Amino acid sequence: LGMAAKKLGIKVMTPVFDGASDDEIIDALKEAGLDEDGKTVLYDGQTGEAFDNRISVGVMHYMKLAHMVDDKIHARSIGPYSLVTQQPLGGKAQFGGQRFGEMEVWALEAYGAAYTLQEIMTYKSDDVRGRNKVFESIVKGQAIPKPGVPESFRVLVKELQALGLDT
Repeated sequence: LGMAAKKLGIKVMTPVFDGASDDEIIDALKEAGLDEDGKTVLYDGQTGEAFDNRISVGVMHYMKLAHMVDDKIHARSIGPYSLVTQQPLGGKAQFGGQRFGEMEVWALEAYGAAYTLQEIMTYKSDDVRGRNKVFESIVKGQAIPKPGVPESFRVLVKELQALGLDT
């Protein structure tokens, strides 16, 4: 249909599954002087010989994806945290941080990067007291203290207690 429309000098827009019928397409191909099966002979670019089989070719228009780097790029050093879990918010719209997912954790585990994992999953995530102690230690030039209990674990314990499961 696209090739026929191009030859006829018209624009055609049709939905994918509920669009022009076979008869309408064949009529347009005939009107444009093309074969009704919509196939054409293609030639080998090196030898100039015609290929054995005729091939369907056509003109197709589609919408361009608008993925621009300027719209996508995002970085954060400080920003808002969730009130419940105390983890950094996600997404550019909330000025959130990058999510470090389960598979990324597995990759660092496989690599043996224990201290990096510890930092990502405590100080840089939801260990509120630890986060403040690390900042204070860096400012004073002292050794960084051991991490505390992540806030997400405390939330899990509270949810289990709400269900009546207590230790």
